[in-house]
Amino acid sequence: MLNRAAVLGLPVSHSLSPVMHSAGYTAAGLDGWRYTAVDCAEAELAGFVEGLDETWRGLSLTMPLKEVALEVADRVDPLATALGAANTLVRGPDGWTAYNTDAPGITDALTTAGAERAARMAVLGGGGTARAALGAAVDLGAEVTVYVRRPEAGEDLRPVAHALGVPMTVETWGRAADAAAYDVVISTVPKGGADALAVAAWSAPTVVFDVVYDPWPTPLAEAARRAGCPIVSGLDLLLAQGVRQFELFTGTPAPVEPMRAALLNR
Repeated sequence: MLNRAAVLGLPVSHSLSPVMHSAGYTAAGLDGWRYTAVDCAEAELAGFVEGLDETWRGLSLTMPLKEVALEVADRVDPLATALGAANTLVRGPDGWTAYNTDAPGITDALTTAGAERAARMAVLGGGGTARAALGAAVDLGAEVTVYVRRPEAGEDLRPVAHALGVPMTVETWGRAADAAAYDVVISTVPKGGADALAVAAWSAPTVVFDVVYDPWPTPLAEAARRAGCPIVSGLDLLLAQGVRQFELFTGTPAPVEPMRAALLNR
């Protein structure tokens, strides 16, 4: 029996999700599973989902679909509701359920790197991935300081922090080098956005997570690595959230190492 899944976004041709999930299917012996990539704009998502036949089991969603996914789903997991974003749609007997695996994926990646509960967390940037970082802060029991270039970006995060019960303060980008004193630092800004912070006073045991994975290492990650800090990359997040998606889609434990190898050897 054919079972289908895909990653949707615009553009999505760069996505490594098909490589990762397909490797997982092979390693798990799921011969009837197929995973593809489909370009899809926000206005097209509802029609796309409505037109899927019974062979479709799940959808991975990237930008710009993470908010509109909440409107398309028949039901929404509480974490996705609190974050105001979903990156996963899973088909069940009664329709599609929206989940967010980014936030628990960040937690998984951080704890694997040695982050501990009750951490002080700094988040660089105030976009969609910063929302997921706030979700991870719940798991770590962390207080969060967000450093943003635009004050309104920080204000947009306040309802999310409130819904999650996360203590959060907002600081200007000009003070972002202060993040080096925190237990966990998550850079959510685009490629090049945090390069200037490579000269900050990084030191172990701060765990530094830069969500960029191409090119890698970023100047920030390399400077922190040289200082002895544990490093987490965007590929680590892609794997961690993908493992959770794999299990939601298939109901089968994910073969983590083959999926990791597929990403590293792409």
